[in-house]
Amino acid sequence: MMFEAIKWLASLVLLSPVVLVVLLSLIALRSSKIREKLISRLTFVMVSSGLISALAMAVLMLFSGRFELVLDAGDWIVLHHESFHFHLAFVFDGLSIPFLILTLLLCSVVGAFTTRYLHREPGYQRFFILYALFTLGMVTSCVAGTVEVLFFGWELVGLSSALLVGFFHERSAPVINGLRVWSIYRLADAAFLLAAVALHHMTGNGEWDRMTGVGTWPAAQTILSSQQALGVGLLLLVAAAGKSALVPFSGWLPRAMEGPTASSAIFYGALSVHLGAYLLLRVSPLVTAAPALGYILIAVGLTTALYASLVERVQGDIKSALAFASLAQVGLIVCEIGMGWYVFALIHLCGHAMLRTVQLLRAPSLLRDYFKLETALGHRIAHSQTPRFLTRIPWLTSWFYRFALERGPFDTLLGDYLAAPLLNVFRTFSRWESAWIAWCGSRSGGSERSLVGYGASRPSTAERQFMVDQPRAGDGDLLCHPATSLDIQERSPHA
Repeated sequence: MMFEAIKWLASLVLLSPVVLVVLLSLIALRSSKIREKLISRLTFVMVSSGLISALAMAVLMLFSGRFELVLDAGDWIVLHHESFHFHLAFVFDGLSIPFLILTLLLCSVVGAFTTRYLHREPGYQRFFILYALFTLGMVTSCVAGTVEVLFFGWELVGLSSALLVGFFHERSAPVINGLRVWSIYRLADAAFLLAAVALHHMTGNGEWDRMTGVGTWPAAQTILSSQQALGVGLLLLVAAAGKSALVPFSGWLPRAMEGPTASSAIFYGALSVHLGAYLLLRVSPLVTAAPALGYILIAVGLTTALYASLVERVQGDIKSALAFASLAQVGLIVCEIGMGWYVFALIHLCGHAMLRTVQLLRAPSLLRDYFKLETALGHRIAHSQTPRFLTRIPWLTSWFYRFALERGPFDTLLGDYLAAPLLNVFRTFSRWESAWIAWCGSRSGGSERSLVGYGASRPSTAERQFMVDQPRAGDGDLLCHPATSLDIQERSPHA
């Protein structure tokens, strides 16, 4: 009886964010104007029901002495020739349930905050649809029982994060920064996919049970060899580094602060920035099996913590300072995972996420809070001073200051040695494709005939006139609107 109740509550936890996404999407499709109260009440009911169900499930599992529950929905996609199947399974255990409760708790707090913070904002409805997608992605990632399900949730989190960075799309900077965040996420996703393929090749499927072997978290032991665990673990470390902004992918974190304060709090102060650390905790048996992987995690975590602590001290705005402060703590959490302190790292993660959410939500009132605090103390709050040993070496102090002010060279290095070579490869393929099309056109009597032969329709007289009247780059927003030549002539400043 109690086991059936636990299963029923687990199903309710999974369904609540799905229902929220479906309802908000249907309402948005049926009507462009809906009341803010309806959106906020739907969000409150769905997220609260998921949170209450998760709490009740945790209590029942404690009383029943059952510390792991697997909901198995079977194979949804089977490719016999490729020896691949998409297995849908969800795991509720000592790792996923605390992170699930944390996720739903912080989502409910940020949802309540946003109803007032974005009141009468034109993008109010759009924010809550992306917020619902994010909640669904986080819940799916928390309780994923296979690497494929985790990747699905991972993608939803990345997509909603990048779209909310570019929330204020009427300005160019948020859009550019959103694309930058999305490009780093793509790189991390590629590493995640390679790890999933390698895991399928080694174990025959992507279930955690096959990878972690027998036992419950954190006492489970992997069935992979040390070399296999190191290879898969390194790929997952790249994925986690991209998602959690670890060194050398730290450059996107301050760019992500272009979004609303509510999304900054839930994404980059609380949940999204910790998702990489959660992934490392989920595959902690690999760290245990491969000591070299643990040493690499310690090195990456300490480097990230030192870098973020240095850069945080010279930031000129509170959101960037809090972002780098979060990054310093995430680096320490990764270091703790590398040292094998898995339970301590989970407690550190949950505590830090809650503290940083409160700080980011209070960020707009920072000056008022400082004034009240100094009034209560009766004196000004002293700021930290430069360490004495640095004051004796002026050139070293100047070097550290410049390094921190430029936020390190990681953005430049990634641009010059990763993005630029990839762009050159794509441009080379583009030139080859153009040459191939031109060659095909010359053999069939002209480029236009060749395009028609490949299925493209011949442009009409009106379309030819429209192409002639197209504005050139620099004509502003005309390039963004599909319009007739008459509309363009009316809007163009040169007309």
